[in-house]
Amino acid sequence: MNHPIFAAALFVVLAESMLVGSGLIIRQVSDHLPTLVIVFMRNLMGLLIMMPVILRAVGQLATANIHLHLMRAVVGIGAMSCLYYSWSALPLGQAALLKQTAPFFVPVIAHWWLGEAVPGRVKMALAVGFAGVALILNPQQGVIAFGVLVALCGAALSALAKVTVRRMHLTEPPKRIVFYFALFGALFSLLPAAFNWVTPNAVELVWLFGLGITSTLAQLAMSRAYTMVPAAQLGPFTYSSVVLATLIGWWFWDETIAVITVIGMLLVFAGGMLTLNRPAPKA
Repeated sequence: MNHPIFAAALFVVLAESMLVGSGLIIRQVSDHLPTLVIVFMRNLMGLLIMMPVILRAVGQLATANIHLHLMRAVVGIGAMSCLYYSWSALPLGQAALLKQTAPFFVPVIAHWWLGEAVPGRVKMALAVGFAGVALILNPQQGVIAFGVLVALCGAALSALAKVTVRRMHLTEPPKRIVFYFALFGALFSLLPAAFNWVTPNAVELVWLFGLGITSTLAQLAMSRAYTMVPAAQLGPFTYSSVVLATLIGWWFWDETIAVITVIGMLLVFAGGMLTLNRPAPKA
């Protein structure tokens, strides 16, 4: 029997596993390399890895929406910088979970920018999800961890990038979107990296090439999954990265998560399910 949901779920789990792999590599090299250098090298490696695919689609690259591609690249680089910092500064499970708060920001941004309605079910999901975020923040002695705020900022920027892609979807094919993000991502991340430059050694270059591979595989696997079944059916599987990252963080670095943070994570998961699995509008 053919079960597309099963195959799509495997692609999502593969993508999320690759993202956790990216987080492990970032943590491996972040002691010596600044985050902005890692971001540039990831984009450069990704551009090199994708070049054969890009060259085959060279006839599809002309666009009348270069401003949207520029915006998507700037926002995407900002989101990536925040995410990479959070991978290096927070427990792996917490960083992976905060990355999954992006769906809470999407309806808000889409309503503000594209005029999309926010159903009551989604409003309830946002309330539950952000309540979970408040518990994850868990200020100790009146101070909220800077890494958590950076991770949330990255999630909000990631949501803005997704809405930008949604805005481009009607006129821009996927290969064109991938090309301009790879190109502008490498260019825009070069200048900040230059001001913080530390030359990677041979071992770190191998790690960074691996980062390019894991990140690119994650993008390709996720794109493949969402062409097979509706996104709402895949929502639960995107949280596989949280479980995997938490287990790896505990195994390799003896990381533990406070009970109040676990409760917050469960609320974020519940809110995410309400957001991603809302019923389709009636015809």
